[in-house]
Amino acid sequence: MHFLFLFILSWAARVQPNPPAEPFHFALVSDTHIGNPTASEDLQRVVDDINAHPELELVIISGDITEFGSDEELKEAKRLLDQLRAPWYVIPGNHDTKWSESGNNSFRQIFGYERFCFDFKGYRFAGCSSGPNMRMAPGQVPAEDLVWLDSVVQSGPKKRPILFFNHYPLDPGLANWDKVIGILKKGNIQAAFCGHGHANKAFSAEGIPSAMGRSSLRARQEIGGYNWVTIANDWVYLNERTPGRKTAATWTSFALKRYDPRQDRGSYPRPDYSFNENYYMAYTEWSVQDPCDVGAGVAVDADRVYYANTCGGIKALDLESGRPLWAFQARGKIYSTPEVANGRVVAASADSTIYCLEAGSGRLAWKLKTAKAIVASPKISGDTVFIGSSEGVFRALALNDGKVLWENRQIEGFVETIPAIDAERVYFGTWGTYFYALNRRDGSIAWRWSNGSSNRMYSPAAVVPVLANGRVFIVAPDRIATALDAATGQVIWRSPGNFGRESLGLSPDGSTLYVKAMQDTVSALSAHGSLEVRWRTHTGYGYDIAPSPMQEKEGILYIPTDKGLVYALRLSDRQIFWVHKVSNALVNNVVPLPGGNALGSTMDGMVFRINKLPVSR
Repeated sequence: MHFLFLFILSWAARVQPNPPAEPFHFALVSDTHIGNPTASEDLQRVVDDINAHPELELVIISGDITEFGSDEELKEAKRLLDQLRAPWYVIPGNHDTKWSESGNNSFRQIFGYERFCFDFKGYRFAGCSSGPNMRMAPGQVPAEDLVWLDSVVQSGPKKRPILFFNHYPLDPGLANWDKVIGILKKGNIQAAFCGHGHANKAFSAEGIPSAMGRSSLRARQEIGGYNWVTIANDWVYLNERTPGRKTAATWTSFALKRYDPRQDRGSYPRPDYSFNENYYMAYTEWSVQDPCDVGAGVAVDADRVYYANTCGGIKALDLESGRPLWAFQARGKIYSTPEVANGRVVAASADSTIYCLEAGSGRLAWKLKTAKAIVASPKISGDTVFIGSSEGVFRALALNDGKVLWENRQIEGFVETIPAIDAERVYFGTWGTYFYALNRRDGSIAWRWSNGSSNRMYSPAAVVPVLANGRVFIVAPDRIATALDAATGQVIWRSPGNFGRESLGLSPDGSTLYVKAMQDTVSALSAHGSLEVRWRTHTGYGYDIAPSPMQEKEGILYIPTDKGLVYALRLSDRQIFWVHKVSNALVNNVVPLPGGNALGSTMDGMVFRINKLPVSR
């Protein structure tokens, strides 16, 4: 009987209501999308309406503050939100982080933070970023934010109830949803709130009551809106508010109580690594888990692997063992894939600096300060470094000492990609809708081309262009592969549709162009003559939006995905040679090695080497 009494007492302690607290109200605003034609007017209405109701004691803005993540849009959002009389807290969404010309530095500089935690009337409010940062991919809470969230959840009294805010719902649309939920369940998590879907929706995040709030945009309505949230008597109530007009009836409500871990019975989905059992001939030779996200690819020379992380680190690993060799620290986030040549490693940072390091030691050889953040990647050709920036400038620098050989200051939109280079020209796209060819000798514009869309989202900016047979090949989010005359920029052909999004590859002999579609298909097109589809194959990767380039080596085509999977396609019979899952996040790039092996990195901070078992093993 004594043990039964203790059990009941322990159970009651777990599920008992929160300590008594007076009722309060706060506003949940989401998806303001400043930059959208009506967004500023819609948000102004919301701000004025909240100010007219002093009983709203807090305002939470749960992501997608801007349409395109530009500095101008962020400043406009800050101007509008600064009019709020109640304390307000904001977190970034995918539109703020995917297309950020500042490499996600400006959000922090303009708003003062990227995540928040505060206690109010007995509750802990915590919110953080959800990416994806600078790459088209599923959402992902950054590795450094996971560390922060764990400290927030476990600090202070364990009974303190927690309300969590994120832009993405806590479901598989967030690449590391399972890790976030696992951290939240360590504490007294009681509810989660999000945006992203632009509509009111109630759901359960593995037993955690959750609510998605509508966008403040009017969309097809006359006026936009927001959610009026009331917490009273251990319940939460959400009512949609139309500014200046009405508060609708409660559309969802749920009890706030301590999460009971006994309801977890292993029935929730988790990332599937069964591919590795099915294709046992490929295995992880080594992997290194960085404490920060890795938002760019790896570079390789004879002995070392080089990568950079979003905490500003540039690092070198031993090619054979993955053992750390050296590390260099920049002052800002890095989304630039390093380039290595002639004993030098070059990478750029969102701290507005281009760095050149000694490949053997990591010592600084030179650096060049620029006027804005750089999220583009360098390309070394001969003794020259070619790199774009976010300030409307493209540069050619001397690899030896960083001397500026030429600058072109007529570039519209910021540069994100790795340029393609031949003997005459340098080729790259921008988020200003244009694709450029600059004369290699002096940087003057040889030609520029647009796909005709005025929508920045359709810019040919993320694709790494490829060159063959006097042509430059690109594919943009309009899902049309394009072949341009490298000398003139004239269109040779445009595919009729469904030929990829932003991921290309080229055969070593330059005869075949590979294009990865958004749904399970790789196409091989002739790199000569008119548009000719040589073959198509269904690989099994499903829906995929990774912009990561494909690479061919020794008759194997390596296909990175946005789900942490690397596919090796045998081109002789177009059958899958092997599939290996290294993570559940975007694979930034894959560098093929001899013998069917490969190197790469993932957005959640993993650098890896995949080896193929010898046939005799």
